[in-house]
Amino acid sequence: MNILVAGELNMDLVLQNYHTFPTVGTEVLVDDVTLTLGSSSAICAAGLAKLGNSVTFAGRVGADSWGEMCIQALARFGVDTSRVQPNAELKTGLTVSITSSRDRALVTYLGAMTASNAGDFTESAFHGFNHLHVSSFFLQEGLRPGLKNVLAAAHGQGLTTSLDPGFDPHEEWGRGDLCGVLEEVDVFLPNEVELEGITGRSDRFEALRALANGRTLIVAKLGAEGCAALVDGEPVTTPAFRVEAVDTTGAGDSFNAGFLHAWLRKSPLRDAMRFAAACGALSTLGSGGTASQPTEEEARAFLAERAG
Repeated sequence: MNILVAGELNMDLVLQNYHTFPTVGTEVLVDDVTLTLGSSSAICAAGLAKLGNSVTFAGRVGADSWGEMCIQALARFGVDTSRVQPNAELKTGLTVSITSSRDRALVTYLGAMTASNAGDFTESAFHGFNHLHVSSFFLQEGLRPGLKNVLAAAHGQGLTTSLDPGFDPHEEWGRGDLCGVLEEVDVFLPNEVELEGITGRSDRFEALRALANGRTLIVAKLGAEGCAALVDGEPVTTPAFRVEAVDTTGAGDSFNAGFLHAWLRKSPLRDAMRFAAACGALSTLGSGGTASQPTEEEARAFLAERAG
């Protein structure tokens, strides 16, 4: 599959295994630190490439050392970076991930993440691709106003589309524009916090029903509880795989990569959800979002081991 990922790019500074979570005026210790490729979009792109897809990334970075590190990291995964635009007037963003095997908290400097816009995606931008994926709806402030038109243009060129909203730092959750954007989204991939924030409903199935628009397949990532979707109004669920997690950074993005890889190949929904859950679980076995992303063979072997 030829996949275009339109997204934000930044490095992740992962502070791993905090002894206690930091509070104002205190200093705490962590067991390890890693500087690695970050951003929801880039981690998903790397995961898709490692699974065997042809992936091109479109986005912007600063003309600085962090931007060069982002480009080089994507290229090492086999992602085409010819549409990544360095700009000397921008600074590449950075996310500090304070993480443990249980959960994480993120502190982000947006920088160049806000610079991409709908004008970057003319009709010819979609030639040769099967699918367009976009992550971090709320962080991509420049792209967000025109995203519905970008997705519609992709549909007009025969592509399917997907969107991961990411967390909204302002916690306004897209009131007024996200539901309109979803009219041009084939697969929507929120996690449980995002699903509740967007809909205002704590019951995940009520939330899924509230977002149902007759077109969009919504697959909710539920962490340790697995994932859930609705088909013809009926719940479809898949449990999570239990592993000895090292770092949960990027697990949802690796889930996205696994789901899209299977869904684009017409796998039945339950099979696609199970494959995605395997990719998400395996990604937690190393530090950072990309270190332990599986190949298709590794994910299939993991599933085969768990089948019995």
